[in-house]
Amino acid sequence: MRLSIGVLLALAISPLAQAELIDEVNDRGELRIAVQADTPPYAFKENEHLTGFDVELGQALAKELDVRAEFIEAPAEEAIPGVESGKFDIALDQPEPEQAPQLAASEPYGSEARVIPFQKDNPAFETAVNNALQRIKEDGRLAALEQKWLKGARETSAGQ
Repeated sequence: MRLSIGVLLALAISPLAQAELIDEVNDRGELRIAVQADTPPYAFKENEHLTGFDVELGQALAKELDVRAEFIEAPAEEAIPGVESGKFDIALDQPEPEQAPQLAASEPYGSEARVIPFQKDNPAFETAVNNALQRIKEDGRLAALEQKWLKGARETSAGQ
C-alpha cells in the first residue's frame, strides 16, 4: 500500500503529470493572446477597440481552436516573460524564436514567415496551433488578412 501511494505521489509531482496547455485553454474556453497595441498594422486601437492583422489572426486561431480570443495589451518587454510564466498563452508580433530560446514556436506562417511563441513542452498545443494555422492558410483567410492589413503597409514603406 505504501509503495502505491509513493508511486502515485511521484507521478503527481512529475513533469509528465503537468497539464498540457491545450487542456488549460479548453478548460478556460479562451486563448489569452498578448499583443502590443501600438504596432500598426499588426495591432492598434481604433475607436478604443483593438484591431489589425494580429487581432484578426488571433480571432481566427481561437475560432479554429473552438475557444474565444482574449487579447491582453502587453509591452514588448513583458510579452515573452508573460508567455513563459503562463500569464499569456501566446504572443503575436514578437521576436524571432532564437531571441526567445526559453519558448517553443509555431511553424512559420505568412509571407513574412512569422512564428507564434508559446511555452515549451506542450506538444498537443503545438500541434493544435500548427493545424489551425494550416487551415487558415489553406482556406485563404491568411492571404486575405495579409492583403487587407499588410499589402498597404508594404507599399507605403517601399515608397518612402
